[in-house]
Amino acid sequence: MIPLLISPAVIIYKESTHYLSHSGYNLLEGVESMTNTVTQMSDRSFSQSEWALRVDLAAAFRLAVHFGWHESVANHFSAVTSEDGKTFLLNPRWKHFATIKASDLLKLDSEDEEVMVREDAPDPSAWGLHGSIHRLVPDAKVLLHCHPPYATALCGLKDPSIKPIDQNTARFFERMEIDLDFGGLASEEGEGERLARGVRRHSVMIMGNHGVAVVGSTVAEAFEDLYYLERAAQTMVLAYSTGQALNLMDDELARTVAKGWDAYREGLAEGHFSYLKTMLDQTDSSWRE
Repeated sequence: MIPLLISPAVIIYKESTHYLSHSGYNLLEGVESMTNTVTQMSDRSFSQSEWALRVDLAAAFRLAVHFGWHESVANHFSAVTSEDGKTFLLNPRWKHFATIKASDLLKLDSEDEEVMVREDAPDPSAWGLHGSIHRLVPDAKVLLHCHPPYATALCGLKDPSIKPIDQNTARFFERMEIDLDFGGLASEEGEGERLARGVRRHSVMIMGNHGVAVVGSTVAEAFEDLYYLERAAQTMVLAYSTGQALNLMDDELARTVAKGWDAYREGLAEGHFSYLKTMLDQTDSSWRE
């Protein structure tokens, strides 16, 4: 394997060019984009690890637009930058997901009582939800909250649970928190604290009358769960639309299928998210800035 040295911080291995050329990705454009990212990082006071996290989180915003999960200039994604889980990145108030760049992200302290009186204060509901969860659940490294269409449709049902009717829906069997105590916009601290208790139990949450929240140890991991959650919800809505009885797996089989996903989670998430970032670069790499 012969590395092609592009810059001290960017190395492209020769054998990877086969995959990139056959995936429709322009290698030279991709190299230029990554080189620009390194230059931008060096021009700011971010550590290398924080900048990488900013870039991944910015990609998640742009991908949410690609998949149609965004909603006006609302909804929020966050990612922890400190070991204790208290300091985190968050999208700025009223900035559309389609325009968010790595350098745009706010860096907040969940224990800072002055956050909401500052000129660059985040959306109150973002602070109420993400501030509370990062303050109370240090293991919540990445938190993605949005209102994707099919999952949100389920949230409006008396029973919003996802039934094990195929392997994607079974992925979440006994691994999902269902919150039916919606108390209004999450701008109230009590609403955020209540939701934090649910996140402690399960990393994927259906928020009745509201939307979804997904927690992961990396942006790729959280995004993959969000992706499969919306796919599972779509399957449920389409199955319900037939008017026929659902063919449910029995509990033992559903548990086996859910556990079977564990062996695929990390590699699948990283591989999928890596490809999706190259896809973004083909049309607009400004999210890396």
